[in-house]
Amino acid sequence: MYFDLTDEQQAIKATAHDFLASRFKSERLRELAASEDGFDASGWQEMSELGWPGLALPEEWGGQGLGIVELAVLFEEMGYALAPSPLLSNTIAGLALSLCGSDDQRDRYLRPVAQGERRGTPALWDAGSPATIGDFTMEAKPNGDGVVLDGVKAMVLDAASADFFLVASADGGRHIVERDAAGVAVTAEPGIDLTRRFSSVAFDGVEVAAADTLPGVGDDYYPVFNRICVALAAESTGIAQRTMEMAVEYAKDRQQFGRQIGAYQAVSHRCAQMLLETENARSLVYGAAWAADAEPQSLPRAASMAKAYASDAGWRVPNASIQVHGGIGFTWEHDLHFFLKRGRANAAIFGDAKWHRERVADAVLAEAAEPARA
Repeated sequence: MYFDLTDEQQAIKATAHDFLASRFKSERLRELAASEDGFDASGWQEMSELGWPGLALPEEWGGQGLGIVELAVLFEEMGYALAPSPLLSNTIAGLALSLCGSDDQRDRYLRPVAQGERRGTPALWDAGSPATIGDFTMEAKPNGDGVVLDGVKAMVLDAASADFFLVASADGGRHIVERDAAGVAVTAEPGIDLTRRFSSVAFDGVEVAAADTLPGVGDDYYPVFNRICVALAAESTGIAQRTMEMAVEYAKDRQQFGRQIGAYQAVSHRCAQMLLETENARSLVYGAAWAADAEPQSLPRAASMAKAYASDAGWRVPNASIQVHGGIGFTWEHDLHFFLKRGRANAAIFGDAKWHRERVADAVLAEAAEPARA
């Protein structure tokens, strides 16, 4: 079977590559990494004009109406450029509203999210909890027709620049809370990845109207989770591709004992392994993205396979690239450490490689235990 990107997908890839390369050069990357919130307002405006916030969201709600393959194409380029942007968190909020929200919520929140006018982010993991996928401890206490939220959410993506949160509660629900609502406090938290910011968000008696609680509950959000795993895996694949290219270029230029260091097996074999891991990750990512659009019943397993493999490749390839670069690769002045840190962070969120491999194993064993069909 022959598989390649369509002309439209190739155009998205080329546009994204050129725009991100010009917008996020090393100097700008470091400037944003040192800034208070890491947010590039002008860059976000340009991304919105390109239609990226609504790329995979329905046209009827202001999106582009494209698929997860196109989303994977875009996020691979985001990883390649290591773009500091709230696009991931905003995409999560958009997909949750699209798949699990009411028409009223889609009109009030999804439409401006798809057009880049407002930014949302999920507030999922409870402070002090093991952050088990789908398991939340914050109670949504009844309050007339609505609920009241008390507690702290940790590791909230891009909270400092978000306009609203989708807050997960113990009953499996999601609640829309404006960032400037009474009782909400955002505190920046240190992390290894300076190009993607996390915060803790405290909710102190925050009242949520019934109209702001999404209809979806529990397992209804797994289609969102699976699609985000594909996007994250695509971003990690882009990280692997970029750092592999950096290693190969350096191995061609750097000379030792009168020869290019790439001529030595210790270096060339390492580069070959980097290529293998990058290409395998890409194959799994696009296989899962195709499943999301064409064969949704196979998406959970495919998404976990892609996330598990790309989680490892996303940090192992940058790590190997640092080894190829030798001493210079370990310096703050070289950009490789930014890629390694993003790869490590991507590997940890939305299920690490171990969690996703166990999920695949459970699916395979459950299928094997089913009675044979006649």
